Amino acid sequence: QVQLVESGGGLVHAGGSLSLSCAASGHTFEIYDMGWFRQAPGKEREFVAAITRSSRNTYYADSVKGRFTISRDNAKNTLYLQMDSLKPEDTAVYYCASKQSYYGDFYSRATYDYWGQGTQVTVSS
Repeated sequence: QVQLVESGGGLVHAGGSLSLSCAASGHTFEIYDMGWFRQAPGKEREFVAAITRSSRNTYYADSVKGRFTISRDNAKNTLYLQMDSLKPEDTAVYYCASKQSYYGDFYSRATYDYWGQGTQVTVSS
């Protein structure tokens, strides 16, 4: 059974940093592309960042480009999201997700096969 478990969320002041982790189990982590999405209250879940299975390519939403960094450690079956220069508008529940197919739009949540339960990130002004 595939499990993705996020951790590292919390409360931080604007301008601060947080580091999220997503621990994967139940599937061969290195054959999956991985992504981070987020969902704020009353809004749809939106793409944040993605990384290919070999870490060769990364993708970011314009809203986080230059502030967030996605990475992965296949030996540890773990995905990371380093978030710097946080803004109040970054407040959301953050989800990690995995996709097995080589095809499909990295930016679309419909592309992903498995999801974690999410971790809350709150940025105060």
